[in-house]
Amino acid sequence: MMIIDGPARLSGELSVQGAKNSTLPLLAGALLCKGQTVLHNCPDLSDVDTAIEILRHLGCVCRREGHDLIVDSSITCHEIPEELMRRMRSSIVFLGAILSRCKEARLCPPGGCELGPRPIDLHISSLRRLGVQVKECGGWLECSCPGGINGAYVSLSFPSVGATEHLILAAVCGKGTTIIANAAREPEICDLSEYLNRCGGRIYGAGESCIIIDGVEELYGCEHRVMPDRIAAVTYMAAAAVTGGNVTLRDVDNTHILPMLSPFEESGCQVRQLGGSLNISAPRQLSAVRHIRTMPYPGFPTDAQPVVMSMAAVGEGTSVFVENIFENRYRHTEGLTRMGARIKVEGKVAVVEGVPELSGAAVEAADLRGGAALIVAGLCARGSTRIEGTEFVKRGYEDIGEKLALLGARVKVFESC
Repeated sequence: MMIIDGPARLSGELSVQGAKNSTLPLLAGALLCKGQTVLHNCPDLSDVDTAIEILRHLGCVCRREGHDLIVDSSITCHEIPEELMRRMRSSIVFLGAILSRCKEARLCPPGGCELGPRPIDLHISSLRRLGVQVKECGGWLECSCPGGINGAYVSLSFPSVGATEHLILAAVCGKGTTIIANAAREPEICDLSEYLNRCGGRIYGAGESCIIIDGVEELYGCEHRVMPDRIAAVTYMAAAAVTGGNVTLRDVDNTHILPMLSPFEESGCQVRQLGGSLNISAPRQLSAVRHIRTMPYPGFPTDAQPVVMSMAAVGEGTSVFVENIFENRYRHTEGLTRMGARIKVEGKVAVVEGVPELSGAAVEAADLRGGAALIVAGLCARGSTRIEGTEFVKRGYEDIGEKLALLGARVKVFESC
């Protein structure tokens, strides 16, 4: 639980954590490598803890030293327990790596935040193209490839980040060449490919819509620095914006922030990008963000939509959001409405009429990014905002309460019993 007493103008400097959405596939990649992998800038998150538990269950030795995570890869098991799979939506990413190492795998469908159906049929159909046999038995997936992974041409019906990562992990040590058409282009794909190539892989075209993978016999562990978390960065930018603040973010990759700059500029914020840092200075009164349509990279990311909606809630004018990725991504609107926001949702469209001020209220986070949106709203709301369900937020944000307090927020964090 978190209690925020607002409003409070944020100011100061903050370092941005390593990317959650990059760390998890990198840990799956470490499973493929002989020897030791050292991941620097690895965030301390509950989802990362779950990934470490999965690796340990499979036979790896993992230890953390500050923000360095050391993985000595060995595999003695090809099954992931249901309890671990259910904790995290992206746990399915381990399937391809286990198949590559063991030629068989057994696991159940993933869990995590309830954002609506996240069918894994694209993952399964893609693996079948690589020669994997998949059976569903009693709610479990039983997969095998007795002859190993075979390269193939795979055209994705949608540029899914998870399916693209999955194919890369499965094919990097496969036989022959794999071509992924309509591949996801997110920076996290590039980070995974860079790491695997350092380990001896041959992956070409990451960041483009066509990726070519020439399979290699073996990979060897290396040192790699996890990319900065672009969604955490935009969350702190939104926090600065709604409070009329002036905040400098260090350790960011400004090229990753570019697709998310438009709503900040439209709202009246001044954003200055300098090397590996970013400064945002917000006006006292934000303007509407006009029109946000979530799309695969390099479009506006779905993970950034909720926190930008919190900005729109106090922006002067009308803002329109169209959510094209997850059908249940608007669950945070209930909490924002309870705080005084004027939001009307119809299907995948949300229309936000900005109000002069939000009021503190008791609200509950239903998912990771929605929880972050409620925190952002609480920073500018008058009075006390009590946010339950902040365990979701801990899945993706390292010490967010403490970091906001360093910037001047009045925040109290209480651990759940």
